[in-house]
Amino acid sequence: MTLIPAPILVNGATHPAQTFRMMVRDLANGAEGITQGDDLKVSQLSTPGGGVQVGDGSGIVRGRANAFQGSYAACNIGATTVTIAPTAGSVRSDMVILRIEDPEYEGSRNPAVDPIAYFQVISNVSSSATTIPDGRTGIPLARIDIPASTATITDAMVKDIRKCANPRRERSLLTQAPATASTAISGTANTYSYFSSAAGWNIAVPSWASIAKIRLDIGGLRLATGIVQGDTSATFGASLTVQSVMLDDNQSGIRRVTQLMADTLTIPSAYRGTTQLLRARARVGASNAGVVQIDTSSMLIADIQFEEAPR
Repeated sequence: MTLIPAPILVNGATHPAQTFRMMVRDLANGAEGITQGDDLKVSQLSTPGGGVQVGDGSGIVRGRANAFQGSYAACNIGATTVTIAPTAGSVRSDMVILRIEDPEYEGSRNPAVDPIAYFQVISNVSSSATTIPDGRTGIPLARIDIPASTATITDAMVKDIRKCANPRRERSLLTQAPATASTAISGTANTYSYFSSAAGWNIAVPSWASIAKIRLDIGGLRLATGIVQGDTSATFGASLTVQSVMLDDNQSGIRRVTQLMADTLTIPSAYRGTTQLLRARARVGASNAGVVQIDTSSMLIADIQFEEAPR
């Protein structure tokens, strides 16, 4: 192998297909998988039957027959039906993959008349398989776990095993310094209250986000009056809650503590492309004489990272 003399794109030069495949590999940073989280999703047929459908979308497939084969970009427009054979007297798992069979490296397909990219079923794989069990060029999309004596495939049998080639990420670091002391949170009802002088943060959720990794710290949280036993937490939008962290304090004077909270949340489809409020809260439980509040000596810090994943 020598240096390819004409890099893309040199006017008047001839560029072999391999040069373009290497460019796809470089642009994909050597990764492979679906392009976006909702690409090439496998699901039951609109009327469940003896197959599945692969949704539209695109993906990157790294060539495995040669170290310098490069990568292939493939696209499916609309839904494609893939036949799944019925089972006999025992259970079986099949794997649906996006297959690339390039005759320059393997097989005998004719690119002029034969599909080089196609959906293929690998029958009788392990019931825990998430990767292609041999060295063929392709990316896995779904494993179909089929009960015995079954000819109709439903979504309950479809295990999504797609991976994003280069999942998108977006991270924000936000701070909030209260200008006044909040209303003291106290009582024995074990009911959450928001800190009245910390309005929280309105956060734009990317349209592609699948999960949010959230860390929220409260520095200089003020405890006073008596024993405090409760916890702090946070809400994100109307339906998501950051894991609570216990407050367990046996002192009676004014004291300061730091609370660290973190969680990984699955983003509902209704959140994508909207703005949602992230806000801290606290509660105290039965037999508490103490109170919890923030004031001008407190600081709230939110670190939130959105990530893309198959959905």
